Amino acid sequence: MAVANLTNEPQEIITGNDNIVIVNVIETIRGGRTLDVTGFAPDVIHAGHVVIRETATGAYKPMPLNTAGTAYDVLPTGNTFAGILIASILKKRPLAAILTRGTVNHLASQFPMTTILTAVKAALPLIDFRED
Repeated sequence: MAVANLTNEPQEIITGNDNIVIVNVIETIRGGRTLDVTGFAPDVIHAGHVVIRETATGAYKPMPLNTAGTAYDVLPTGNTFAGILIASILKKRPLAAILTRGTVNHLASQFPMTTILTAVKAALPLIDFRED
């Protein structure tokens, strides 16, 4: 019988910005979720990244980026905003803790939320988005 390693051993991720982006964690998706990272280019998904959920399958995914990889793209059809990634993770180990209630310093996150912030705030009303 195969044994799964469910611990996150130290990896090559710089997490110094995680505590600046995620200011206050009050509530999360219990137990976290494994993200479907199909088609997501970066090797690291940083704390503060928007997480979406595909309505038809229930799969959780990192919000897609534009073709340049510098900002969020539009929300794909058939998906909803699910929460915000609490801690930076490797794409090869996409075990995600997802914030659903708390405070996020969106200006300190890896990608600007300018184009999607209004929609994210409407979908996730228990998250307070503010800059410090």
